[in-house]
Amino acid sequence: MDIIQVRRDFHRHPEVGFTEFRTAGKVVETLLALGYHVTYGKDAIDGSARRGVPSEKDLQRAFERAIENGADPDIIAPMEGGYTAVIGTLEGNAPGPVVALRFDMDALPITESAEADHVPFAKGFRSEFEGNMHACAHDGHTAIGLGVAKVMAHGNFAGTLKLIFQPAEEGVRGAYAVTEKGMLDDVDYLLCHHLGTNVPLGEIYGGAQGFLATTKMAVHFRGVSSHAGAAPELGKNALLGAATALLNIHAIPRFSSGDTRINVGVLEGGTAANIIPQHAKMIIETRSDSEEVNCDLEERVRKIIAHSAAMHELEYDIDIIGGAIPIKCDEEMVKTVLEAAAEVDGFSSLKGIQTGSRGSEDASYMIKRVQERGGKGTYMIIGTDIAAPHHHEKFDIQEDILPRGVQLLERAAMKLLK
Repeated sequence: MDIIQVRRDFHRHPEVGFTEFRTAGKVVETLLALGYHVTYGKDAIDGSARRGVPSEKDLQRAFERAIENGADPDIIAPMEGGYTAVIGTLEGNAPGPVVALRFDMDALPITESAEADHVPFAKGFRSEFEGNMHACAHDGHTAIGLGVAKVMAHGNFAGTLKLIFQPAEEGVRGAYAVTEKGMLDDVDYLLCHHLGTNVPLGEIYGGAQGFLATTKMAVHFRGVSSHAGAAPELGKNALLGAATALLNIHAIPRFSSGDTRINVGVLEGGTAANIIPQHAKMIIETRSDSEEVNCDLEERVRKIIAHSAAMHELEYDIDIIGGAIPIKCDEEMVKTVLEAAAEVDGFSSLKGIQTGSRGSEDASYMIKRVQERGGKGTYMIIGTDIAAPHHHEKFDIQEDILPRGVQLLERAAMKLLK
């Protein structure tokens, strides 16, 4: 397996959350060929717990595109409708713990650069799915996962290896549904990772903390349209209700008990200047370094939405389209990762726990579920220089990190499988 070519294939065919049909299909094919027991489709993810699922039209279009681009129709058939999680399991040659490694697969809705200085363009592996792009290294994560699957296929260890290929990390949407399906309930040790994040090649953090709890909400206000000049009093202005909510949401006070963030990122509504808007939509996020404070923020937002709707005699509904909680890494796992990194050529700077992140990561649900059942977990940062910031049209990684990442995770897993 040429892991760099695997990564480039995924980079050419980026698929956003819950539409990773081709990607997941290739993962299933590879795992089966290596002798893994593979669980996927509705057996690997709780459909009702998915968040921010694309429309049926978008799902179907992506499904058909995957087949047009080489996905095996029989393999991906159980994924139809957005069931794109894949779990590969391999039993060792003796009893032992269950060790899981998590890899996210999804891309972003970004149009990739076609400028000559962008390496994927210059070397011919720029995105072929215009408007979608791997701008956060998940193509590298997935390739590393398959590389680990290959080097561990010997099964010469005590215990069980579980490789979790997760959809829809972007927008923190997919891990919760995999967790709710019970895919982590038997896991004793969980290793999660991310490439880059402003950590240079050769450097590694055995853990990362500081991720914020978050709730993403889509809110729909429904009113009554009317002629804005002839009969404005007969209308019920959905956009006005949403605007009322927006201003009051941003007026929520800061907390003494935790760091907080809040943002209304989308406000849409109305069709013409002379029509009272019948519908309005808002996309909102809350964040905090405390799960409890984030829940409090969410509840305050819900009350503001309800009262804003009532003021303008509107109906409304709220959909949770994403979420995450803080991560707490276990020191034992951090130590194991750094011991493994010390045995791999190319890691020259070994560090403990990074605490600077203020983003959110839905692997947090998986780590917490493992810890709640007496297991241990960590979220490591594996350094690689990047051509542009994450989520940028010129984002790219140094591919030297891919075989090195495989070696790191294989050695860390083997230290735990005993």
